[in-house]
Amino acid sequence: MSGPRVRGARELEVSVTDARGRRFTRRESAGLATWLRDAAPARARGLVSIALVSDQAMRRLNRTYRGVDLSTDVLSFPAGPGQPPGRSGPGAEPLGDLAIALGVAARQAREWGHSLRIELRILALHGLLHLLGYDHEADRGTMTRTEDRLRRRAGLPAGLIARVRRAGPSH
Repeated sequence: MSGPRVRGARELEVSVTDARGRRFTRRESAGLATWLRDAAPARARGLVSIALVSDQAMRRLNRTYRGVDLSTDVLSFPAGPGQPPGRSGPGAEPLGDLAIALGVAARQAREWGHSLRIELRILALHGLLHLLGYDHEADRGTMTRTEDRLRRRAGLPAGLIARVRRAGPSH
């Protein structure tokens, strides 16, 4: 990335926690919140919470909210149906929540030949785009192009959508 972006009034606030809402302190997650704020598209504003969870917890979430009894890598939970992205500053509105399965992320990092830290960034960026209303299954490539542009600017390897196209659907 060419350097930090000055966001001013368009601030994105990001917190990273464990499944119980406690600040996540593992080395692999260090800097994830700051990185996502810098890598996010300019229109991303409001509060985003990222929970780094076990594969078992992710499987329960996926079963409950998507009816799929498997663990997945990342799930996005927008703040509310039909709500526009949140605002920033005092009393900022939530944009939504992300859940990332640490075990799945670690396996994918090994499979794709990069660190868990990089995989967490790939997943957080992908999830944030879903919070912003992108839908790679229905938007005729808009999310794919946006993810590719942001990923390249941030110096990340192939994003989720490109990987799924190469490896077959698992996301």
